[in-house]
Amino acid sequence: MEMSEFLERAASEAANEELDVQKAVVESLAADKAEQDERIGALQAENERLQAEQGRLQAENSQLQGTIAGLEQQIEALQRSLAKVGDQLAANTEGELSNQVTLLERNPEIDDRFVGETRDHVLEVIAEARDEAEKAGRIRRAQLLESVIVANTPVGNLSQRRAELQKFFHDNGNILSGPVISRLEQDGIAHKHGEDYLLPSEIIQRTY
Repeated sequence: MEMSEFLERAASEAANEELDVQKAVVESLAADKAEQDERIGALQAENERLQAEQGRLQAENSQLQGTIAGLEQQIEALQRSLAKVGDQLAANTEGELSNQVTLLERNPEIDDRFVGETRDHVLEVIAEARDEAEKAGRIRRAQLLESVIVANTPVGNLSQRRAELQKFFHDNGNILSGPVISRLEQDGIAHKHGEDYLLPSEIIQRTY
């Protein structure tokens, strides 16, 4: 092989090797770029998600701020109302007639068996007395009793418990069976008077 031919071949092989190196570099750069593009796309998607979440949180915050403002207004209104009630109560206790219009207190030794028991009983009695006063033509008494009923809302536990006990007896055929007696004893409801068993209607009347 002549020197010129050898040099030409060597130059060609060197050029091919350089092309291979450049190709490898280009492929590596292309792979890096694709990876970077993928990361950029993921970051952009995450950024969009975070911006959307931020917008949602800002909307919720604005809504909560509005709710808080509304509650603060309600609290202020209640405070003003309470202040008026306090002033009214103070005025009611200043006159000589205050003791004459104060409602009777209950003996503290007799506790309510459930919330509002005494209140509900008293209001029921007042309602019955109002009806009797109307029937008897005692108009002034009926008016006064009606004013007490209007100004005092019952708790409602008495009528609810009475209705529940009536339904319980009805569901069990109004018979004092073993399970019925067991339930009554569990609730602390007496079912006997001395040695005699009471009727369901008597139990309801004695209890509620």
